[in-house]
Amino acid sequence: MRPRSRESRAGAVQSTNDSSALSKSSLAARGYVEDAFAALLVPGTARRAPLVHRGYYVRARAVWHCVRAFLEQTCSAAAASRAQILSLGAGSDSLYFRLKTAGLLAWAAVWEVDFPNVARRKAQRIRDTPELCALTGPFQSGDPTLALCFESFDYRILGLDLRQLQRLDQALATAGLDAAAPTLLLAEAVLTYLEPDNAAALISWAAERFPNALFVIYEQMNPHDAFGQFMQQHFRQLNSPLHGLDLFPDVEAQQHRFLQAGWTACSAMDMNEFYRCFLPTEERQRVENLEPFDEFEEWHLKCTHYFILAASRGDTLSQILVFPPSEAFPRIDPASPSGSFPAKVVTSDSQGPNLKRYGHASVLLSTDIILSAGGFGEEEGRHCRLSKFHLLSRYCDFEWKSKQICSQRTGDQWDGRLYHTMTRLSDTQVLVLGGRLSPVTPALRILQLHFCKSGADSTEDLNVTVTKAGPEEYSTLSRWRHSTTEVSYDNRKYLFVYGGRSVMESVLSDWCFLHVETMAWVRILVQGVIPEGRHSHSACSWQGGALIAGGLGASEEPLSSVLFLKPVSCGFLWKSIDIQPHITPRYSHTAHVFNGNLLLVGGVWIHSSSVPGVTVINLTTGLSSEYRIDTTCVPWPLMLHNHTSILLSEKQQLLLLGGGGNCFSFGTYFNAHPVTLDLSSLSTGQ
Repeated sequence: MRPRSRESRAGAVQSTNDSSALSKSSLAARGYVEDAFAALLVPGTARRAPLVHRGYYVRARAVWHCVRAFLEQTCSAAAASRAQILSLGAGSDSLYFRLKTAGLLAWAAVWEVDFPNVARRKAQRIRDTPELCALTGPFQSGDPTLALCFESFDYRILGLDLRQLQRLDQALATAGLDAAAPTLLLAEAVLTYLEPDNAAALISWAAERFPNALFVIYEQMNPHDAFGQFMQQHFRQLNSPLHGLDLFPDVEAQQHRFLQAGWTACSAMDMNEFYRCFLPTEERQRVENLEPFDEFEEWHLKCTHYFILAASRGDTLSQILVFPPSEAFPRIDPASPSGSFPAKVVTSDSQGPNLKRYGHASVLLSTDIILSAGGFGEEEGRHCRLSKFHLLSRYCDFEWKSKQICSQRTGDQWDGRLYHTMTRLSDTQVLVLGGRLSPVTPALRILQLHFCKSGADSTEDLNVTVTKAGPEEYSTLSRWRHSTTEVSYDNRKYLFVYGGRSVMESVLSDWCFLHVETMAWVRILVQGVIPEGRHSHSACSWQGGALIAGGLGASEEPLSSVLFLKPVSCGFLWKSIDIQPHITPRYSHTAHVFNGNLLLVGGVWIHSSSVPGVTVINLTTGLSSEYRIDTTCVPWPLMLHNHTSILLSEKQQLLLLGGGGNCFSFGTYFNAHPVTLDLSSLSTGQ
């Protein structure tokens, strides 16, 4: 790499410190962690989104967990030597000040290393801030020729390039670091920014240099799925690409990496597992209620793509159980794939509008017309809650036309809701139930969409009228991420509205029936064991009842249960369907019944590192099988959550519409175009 290119990359990596420091400051300001010092170490303020807060919270707790485990094992008056923390790429982190305030540095000291300009800037910040100087005690500015920017009794800051190991080794020794003392090496999102050879050399150097040490790293993984590809693209655009992810894509590869480099023991896990296993239930509940939140998919996906690792050397530290075994988070991997469903981008007119949106609803108006409405997406060059309807109409066997239409300017208007449901009442009428305008504002009114064509077989001049549905006393519904399914009882058609969440309840376990003809809510007896509350589940009609699958439960835990609301003589009966082999818990998927099988399509799961494809459940035998989605012919990452799907039975196809989400701090991702799945391998007789 040319020197100028290396300098440019180094500058880009350093800029990630500034962004991270602002996020940590925002985290503390919102009460996620106690840290009075984060704001003192970074100029300016920024209010981060709740999703970013959660991501930085679990990172902070994981690192703090490892630091505490190290200090509890090594710090005591009887210890032969003082414990040491060596923070590599420390940036503007406040760890020293938090440890000092907590009284945890009586028998330990902290060394920090970062690029020279970052280290000098931090040292100056400390010198200029009385609250920080009061904690460090008497200090010296250090010797710039020795890379020492700040020095006190238990705290040293060095400005060094981690790629220059010989100079790093000499400077640390000169600054008083004792290689024989128990040492915690800490690298938060650092090694991934080094070229693989430089990172490998650093890991090996640490193993050789410190015979009694614990090395803790936190960084990214799983680069090959859609979220991982978008994550990598984000860092490439920042000119700070993530190196080594292809070589070490998962926790197993990362563990092997350290063991091969001379570390004697190593344990690692993704952040979903850490959050579930090592944070008390009460603490999780506290955090989950700090801010309105409705981005569960991206929260879980972010945690799937980051890990915490602890590698150790030496008799004392190799005995530390940083992550003791736990049964709280079992791995539930899907069965080996029985086959694959080829995916292909829908052929459409190139001039038509795209379908970049998620959290929307779609409905098959007729055999050749699909309506999508609402959600969050791209409209007129900006990201927003969408006001226009999207129409997809088939004009030959495999080609579709896209069109956007607005509601009539007179009368009621579309309110931009998302996470609602839509049900076809006829070729020209659709019923809209529930949804939200924000995580604290439900879309209360039940709406009816009326479509009017100017030509007999043309969609070119289709008009949409929005009206409030039903009598005033029946025309509101306060819930979103629910399901609406057509069921039959006593030869009458009803809509069964189940689950979801609301402003007051994080998950709903109740249900209601809407009589379609009168648009009135009615009571119908439902017997059996009441299912666990859930939202973001799937529901589809079957044999006059409703099949409910998966969802996210009250503790934000994905569910695996499949339930059947079965029609009986006096109403309905809840039945649980026994499935073998057991399926991986999932949510934010879609579902259809096709040729006697229940298809669960896409979604998010956290109990397996694989990517959800299509789970096929035989409704007669209860036997399940897994099918991979073959995206070879899809030229962009296919992110299958918050999407909709339409079953085209006569074509043996499944049409996937929209999907994506706000991917942590990496930006918002939308699937570019509709995609079809070929289901012909499930046809009768094959």
